[in-house]
Amino acid sequence: MLKTRKELDAELDAPARAWLDTALTEAAHHATATDGTATPAWELRFAAAGRHCGQQHADSVRSLLLIEARAPLPSVTRLYEQGTAAERRAVLLTLDRLALGATALPLVEDALRTNDTRLVAAAVGPYAAAHLPPHAWRHAVLKCLFTGVPADAVARLGERAQGDAELARMLADFAAERTAAGREVPPGLRTVLALTDPAPEHTPAPERATPAAPTEES
Repeated sequence: MLKTRKELDAELDAPARAWLDTALTEAAHHATATDGTATPAWELRFAAAGRHCGQQHADSVRSLLLIEARAPLPSVTRLYEQGTAAERRAVLLTLDRLALGATALPLVEDALRTNDTRLVAAAVGPYAAAHLPPHAWRHAVLKCLFTGVPADAVARLGERAQGDAELARMLADFAAERTAAGREVPPGLRTVLALTDPAPEHTPAPERATPAAPTEES
């Protein structure tokens, strides 16, 4: 869970808060510079976040830097490609908060090709839910099940899975293959499969019978 600046200030010590203030100021300057001469010092700060603010806060600090810098695709791509697994995860977690449209999908696709569950889980967040095409998104869901990433890590899973007959077929085939090979079916598979059912059609409430008119005998 990414923390806000206010939450970080409450948890960081004075030196770490001072370091973060400077880093965010540099990132903001880079975002507003128009002459192209500003040195992106904030990118160096990005890599050093864990050392200065603690590994438990590194994702949140790196995310704030990306947002404050309004990081363009070249910066985001460079930080991802040259970064450690932890730095890549921070990039993936922040993609939906940057004005990149679908241009950063190659980073998501790269993460989904790995077997690093931290990256896979980060890759199937809100950005993937908004931009990953149906075929790739279905395979991302299967990748989560295959690698043991919890199904609830997939953002908007219920929304995108609903009524997806092709995803249902792929899940059923995957389960059949695992069973035939004597291997356990991932526990989340049946949960996801249930989500592929179409939304039940609205069934009107049954009409109440009209009371019979009283007869002369009654």
